[in-house]
Amino acid sequence: MTTNTVPSAATGVGQPGSAGAPVSIQALSRSFGAVRALDGLTLELAPGEFVALLGPSGCGKTTALRIVAGFESADSGTVTVDGKDVAPVPAARRDMGMVFQSYSLFPNMTALENVGFGLRMRKLNSAHRAKRATELLDMVGLSPQARQYPHQLSGGQQQRVALARALAIEPRVLLLDEPLSALDAKVRLQLREQIKTLQQRTGTTTLFVTHDQEEALSMADRVGVMREGRLEQVAAPSELYSRPATVFVAEFVGTMNRVPGEYGGNDEVSVLGSVVPVAGDRPAGLIGSVDVLVRPEGLRVDAAPDGNGIVTDLTFLGSLTRVTVLLSGDVQVKVDKPSTAAANLTPGASVQVRVASGEPVLVADSGRAGGSSERSNAAP
Repeated sequence: MTTNTVPSAATGVGQPGSAGAPVSIQALSRSFGAVRALDGLTLELAPGEFVALLGPSGCGKTTALRIVAGFESADSGTVTVDGKDVAPVPAARRDMGMVFQSYSLFPNMTALENVGFGLRMRKLNSAHRAKRATELLDMVGLSPQARQYPHQLSGGQQQRVALARALAIEPRVLLLDEPLSALDAKVRLQLREQIKTLQQRTGTTTLFVTHDQEEALSMADRVGVMREGRLEQVAAPSELYSRPATVFVAEFVGTMNRVPGEYGGNDEVSVLGSVVPVAGDRPAGLIGSVDVLVRPEGLRVDAAPDGNGIVTDLTFLGSLTRVTVLLSGDVQVKVDKPSTAAANLTPGASVQVRVASGEPVLVADSGRAGGSSERSNAAP
């Protein structure tokens, strides 16, 4: 198997000579009756790039993957691989490997036979098939299980066999459809690290669908956040988290606080006694009372006898402690503080909460429910 250069850390794109092919998704639309699953989806994948589509259930990410794979047809739009329109090409001939959530292994075949199945369909001789399948099983750490059947393997082992089977045909594009969601937390962590390592070694252009933000941010070179069939933002994980373009992205990725503020319609907003810069989209016509979106690490909290909040809870997270504070107006916020500096804070303590100097925030229509402003990324 050819080993390729690991994608550049700066661009996340495979270097020249990568086995991966460029993929271009242009203006894809797809409706199922009255439901519009995709609404003009456009996305470019560079050779050897690992891109994740992240979003809640029903946002269209799996439909997009199935159209790329050839299992669904688009109502309009195109998918090209290495500059060639793949619409007329049957799924089995698209030179793509696919790994499903449900493993989809052949129960009557051993692990070795499952991995070699695609090679057999390509009429490779048995000696070459066995050699290639053995190499792939060794790569995913399953050589000792080569003669075992799927029912004799754990869920994590079955998924690794499925991954090896997808890679055995040396596809130029690898499609991953929530491959880790059926596994327990420890196995998910191990397997996502292995998938990323294998993808870097092979240089295969990879499109990964998930509703789990931790998976997307930890594995992908770029992440596209989808909502109602459209991409809200596509960016590197660090940019997506620190500079979300929209309120939806800000609240879907990571934990976000909503704090009341006053917005004059320019580049600054008044919040928690300070005037801070506004980033991202600004809703048209939004002015006056707003919700200001700021992450827990973007706030500062210090003991103050006449402060603007009361500590209600502290959660130790190792080097950080997450401090829950109740502000006036029954607004609750989460603030991350170094654990050594949080030692003097206790539930019931009076504190002053403010936005960190220079911290860019987003503004949104006021929409707090039940007085709680903290939003967590629990995707449906």
